[in-house]
Amino acid sequence: MRVLVTGGAGRLGRSVVSGLAARGHDVTSVDIVEHTHASGAVGVRADLLDPAARADAFERARPEAVVHLAGIAVPFARPDVETLQVNTGLAWAVLGEAVERGARCAVAASSPTVYGYNTPSWRPRYLPLDEEHPVEPWHAYGLSKAIVEQTVRALARTSSACTLCAVRPGYVVAPEEWAGAPTQQGHTMADRVADPALAAVSLFNYVDAGDVADLFARIVEHPERVEHGGVYNAVAADPLAVGPVDGLMARSHPGSAPVAGALADGRAVFSSAKARRDLGWAPTATWRDRLRSDRVR
Repeated sequence: MRVLVTGGAGRLGRSVVSGLAARGHDVTSVDIVEHTHASGAVGVRADLLDPAARADAFERARPEAVVHLAGIAVPFARPDVETLQVNTGLAWAVLGEAVERGARCAVAASSPTVYGYNTPSWRPRYLPLDEEHPVEPWHAYGLSKAIVEQTVRALARTSSACTLCAVRPGYVVAPEEWAGAPTQQGHTMADRVADPALAAVSLFNYVDAGDVADLFARIVEHPERVEHGGVYNAVAADPLAVGPVDGLMARSHPGSAPVAGALADGRAVFSSAKARRDLGWAPTATWRDRLRSDRVR
């Protein structure tokens, strides 16, 4: 299948591109920077907010499926207005182009930050957090991702030929980060396990980049199984902590205390059961296997 991946030079994008290519797909990777892929995928430099550049990229790729990862990737990396304009503008432009050009499937990256944690007033209705839980973003990045999800729903209302959905990857861990390279927050994965305060910021979630790539591939390959206009969580089944996180959640996010007991059995704060049900996806990587014991203090 011909697949266009936007943001293909990024931390997650590299794994998505290589994973799709390894499964035999004809992959075109588009990013705002020059890039190449050892997998043999074609790398294209383009600003997808430019209509002419976007049209050229789509004409070159002639995609049957689109995986949209491009955008400002972390909260507070850019001014708030820029984050909103870039992430929401890209989503409408890329997904709309996919529909117009007859792609069978288009999937966009969202984020668990749409749930709105890390404010004193945050009180989850229940745990683990699934896709039915209300979203309450409080910063520009989380709001932009909530709008991305609404963009998916809006386009799905008028498109029956192209299946659209969104995926909320958790704290993505790239291959080099398992090996000890600093993560996007500047510390290592071993640091996050050793100091619960670091992992508490993302509710102790994580997910291997290769596992997320597998979910995107399953969506591309089986759009008939996808909830049209829906959203899927994508996180590891266990929390990034030595033991259960019910007590850690109650201390680090006091508003969760009334419902944190549901995590006493060692479950993650986020549920990916919907992706398992619809697409047979189950994350395979766990930090206990990927981190050498000598790096976990």
